[in-house]
Amino acid sequence: MIGYGAMGQSLRASLAKSGDGLTIAAALLPTLSSCDAASRDSVRVFHDIDDLVAWRPSLVVECAGHAAVRDIVPPLLRAGIDVVIVSIGSLSDAGLIDELEAAALAGGSHLIVASGAIGGLDALRAAKRAGLTSVVYLGCKPPAAWQGSAAESLCDLPQITSRTVFFEGNAEEAARRFPKNANVTAAVALAGLGFDQTKVVLAADPAITCNSHNVTATGAFGEFSIALHNNPLPDNPKTSLLAAMSVEASIVRHFAPLAL
Repeated sequence: MIGYGAMGQSLRASLAKSGDGLTIAAALLPTLSSCDAASRDSVRVFHDIDDLVAWRPSLVVECAGHAAVRDIVPPLLRAGIDVVIVSIGSLSDAGLIDELEAAALAGGSHLIVASGAIGGLDALRAAKRAGLTSVVYLGCKPPAAWQGSAAESLCDLPQITSRTVFFEGNAEEAARRFPKNANVTAAVALAGLGFDQTKVVLAADPAITCNSHNVTATGAFGEFSIALHNNPLPDNPKTSLLAAMSVEASIVRHFAPLAL
């Protein structure tokens, strides 16, 4: 893994229980101070990307933010190592997408985008082929889940008493301004109309305890709406438990003889 925070630790524990024979064996970490959790779990630690490449991992999972996708993932792809990325919001940068594609082609590798906390992306991709006219994403989380994000400057999170919309814009702006909280908007944009044409509404609601995601799409195919109400990851309320499970599913499918 690139990074070994709450999601990485949850993922390793879940893989150990699954019986699939897969494990997180190593982590690429930037500093010695971030090694405690990995050392506790007997995960080998690398600090240099060249050392990780020489170790030849079967698969690398990025779980460390936009900078990791930009700086670390391309060299791995060029070295012929497949990578799953979690920080989907980084792909709002069209130049980065081009760089990742070129790196994967050069190395004969694959970049896999985890679906994250949202479902129904297969239907959205299919609808896109028929012609989409509108895709709207509404994300609503408890105030605590938005702490440490740009939402703090847009509303008084501790004081709100009812559902409060603090952002309306497109997926490009949402992914850029809320990189740790709104990766799901990027997943919706990539599957559908793109970052500029996907409308995004973000809200905080003190009356809920889960993370709510709603997608409505219309087009030549007709119309569909998808709603998910996800429990947060216990050690990180900014992330849905389903997001961690989507990464696990991506790993299992990667190694399965039949990707059902």
